[in-house]
Amino acid sequence: MEKIKLLLVDDHAVVRSGLRMLLETQPDVTIAGEAENGADAISLARQLSPDVIVMDITLPDISGIEATRRIHETCPNAAIVALTIHEDEQYFFEMLAAGASGYVPKRAAPEDLLTAIRAAHRGEVFLHPTMAKALVKDFVSRVENGKAAGVMDGLTDREREVLKHLAEGASNQDIADVLGISANTVARHRENIMQKLNLHSRAELVKYAIRKGLIEA
Repeated sequence: MEKIKLLLVDDHAVVRSGLRMLLETQPDVTIAGEAENGADAISLARQLSPDVIVMDITLPDISGIEATRRIHETCPNAAIVALTIHEDEQYFFEMLAAGASGYVPKRAAPEDLLTAIRAAHRGEVFLHPTMAKALVKDFVSRVENGKAAGVMDGLTDREREVLKHLAEGASNQDIADVLGISANTVARHRENIMQKLNLHSRAELVKYAIRKGLIEA
């Protein structure tokens, strides 16, 4: 089995140690190196050619956003996943604009980080549920205000129902209980919705953020 080669970037040794303990138990993952600041991250990315970089945003020298931007320019084959305490949309979209392929809050479950790493390695974008909820809520608001008329025409009636509940902040299980379907079915509907709305592509997410004025073109 070809393993995913990781570079861990965080200024706290305890966090890096915890990540290493978690990730080294995975049969498809290997830790290539660690960095405690942005400058070292950029240097090690060039030296080690990792497949995926787990990047903190708050670093003691340059920010994880700037480090991501520089790494993305010089090492475009390295996928970058943000692992951060910051959960507001500004940081989220700035990281995407810089070249990140995933965004995971530090309070998330370990499985979310693993899913993000594997998705990034496949060339996909990982959208954590908390960020998906914010995007969906804003999207529905834009539709209701006539700013995205016709965009939901491709959704089925069931997907529209799920979308409405997601925008209200309901969990998969909450929606399943209301609609009388399984939580797994809700999850599949959610994935279909995000794909149909072009919110799984990093490029489309960045365009979306520009339209909202969250980042500059």
